[in-house]
Amino acid sequence: MMNQAGFPLLSLITWLPLVGGVIIMLVRGDEETVAANARWTALWTSLIVFLLSLILWVKFDQGEAGFQFVENLPWLPAYGVGYKMGVDGISVLFVLLSTALTPICILASWESITTRVREFMLSFLILETMMVGMFCALDFVVFYMFFEAVLIPMYLIIGVWGGPQRVYAALKFFLYTLAGSVLMLLALLAMWQYAGTTDLAVLMKTHFPAAMQNWMFFAFLASFAVKVPMWPVHTWLPDAHVEAPTGGSVILAGVLLKMGAYGFLRFSLPMLPDASAQYAPLIYTLSIVAVIYTSLVALAQTDMKKLIAYSSVAHMGVVTIGLFTFNVQGIQGALFQMLSHGVVAGALFLCVGVVYDRIHSREIARYGGLADRMPGYALVFMLFTMASVGLPGTAGFVGEFLVIIGALQVNFWLALLGATGMILGAAYMLYLYRRVIFGRLTRDDLKSILDLSAREYAVFMPLVLLTLWMGIYPSSFTSFFDASVAAMVKNHTAALEQSIKLAGMIH
Repeated sequence: MMNQAGFPLLSLITWLPLVGGVIIMLVRGDEETVAANARWTALWTSLIVFLLSLILWVKFDQGEAGFQFVENLPWLPAYGVGYKMGVDGISVLFVLLSTALTPICILASWESITTRVREFMLSFLILETMMVGMFCALDFVVFYMFFEAVLIPMYLIIGVWGGPQRVYAALKFFLYTLAGSVLMLLALLAMWQYAGTTDLAVLMKTHFPAAMQNWMFFAFLASFAVKVPMWPVHTWLPDAHVEAPTGGSVILAGVLLKMGAYGFLRFSLPMLPDASAQYAPLIYTLSIVAVIYTSLVALAQTDMKKLIAYSSVAHMGVVTIGLFTFNVQGIQGALFQMLSHGVVAGALFLCVGVVYDRIHSREIARYGGLADRMPGYALVFMLFTMASVGLPGTAGFVGEFLVIIGALQVNFWLALLGATGMILGAAYMLYLYRRVIFGRLTRDDLKSILDLSAREYAVFMPLVLLTLWMGIYPSSFTSFFDASVAAMVKNHTAALEQSIKLAGMIH
């Protein structure tokens, strides 16, 4: 159904950042003028896009399971390809997450990015267009183009403005994610050949033969597992995070890791129900290894960013467990965990960025006793540490709790092993916090360190409010995906029953 005015709202939200990018490119003048203009243009563009995306929050009909705000234009009609955009309860909040984090990242990079400022801000605006477009796309050709195009600005952000090993990290990130996606393209072409359309809404109702589902499931898994990232294809993530500038790390943790899990929700679960059910134990195994193994690896880290990067892999392991429980609590928990991880992990990388901008070191041992000199920072960092651990009343608790309830309905051991991540998470996060914030202040350069500036408070405040709001009043978020998740579980069960009947008839 079209939203009431017939207004192409999603296209506006998707493409407006590129307009800001064009304005940035047109400005001429000395370097300082160009840099200042680029910063302000990028900030205002991303804020306007965020305000526009709030219309989705207000106007979205939460009782409706189908796609809303749909726009459909024929693009390659001879091949059944159309430019089709729309959001349902599953994707609408990820559009909001993308548009909310972008201005925060631009503000966080205000002073730390001093070279090629214009190109940096342009990369961020292009990245925003690609992320929003991917969550809105309802045609797999359009989806695939956005899904892949995200790589290019992110590759540049890591490779140009990153740390000393940036080129290696950017190449590894690019090659890993591209390799998986080629297999996904083959699966999508097979779907198109079988169903004669590229429309996701039609493909979700198409019943693919069991043999075809099996190999397509692994083709999608190759692409989405790298993006999540699932163990053992997670090794690009710590390198990418450590080398990326702060703003890049925030978007990488906040939005890009969600693209893989979103892919499972859009393609694997609805389109390949038999294969998804058959290979769920494999996903559980990989997820539990991710939760336990990467948590133990996080405990051994000496670099703050690496520790948080490994914790991201563990948290996303909880998400993949939830998705493949095929019950309402599990999938809702996974969605909530994706949103809360986007806010909390992004904020933790911003916390590291604050001290890195002052001391230019990410080594945990380099710090200690910051609570004396930076009480405001210590308080903000503590809130996000507690949210990462999953303290009730913060955003991190609700998702993990729901996933464990969903996992219990499948298998007791699955729930128990999945929950060990929370215990190990408490160990490494509290270890990090204690080493950096408490203890005696012995180093001279730390004695003169400054607390958060007004700009940094402006960066953290929306994330602090979101973390508490999601923890205290989670139903204001879960109500968005209630109807969509219920419909998805129902369709999945019906598809499995249909397959069992068909198999019975053949025998």
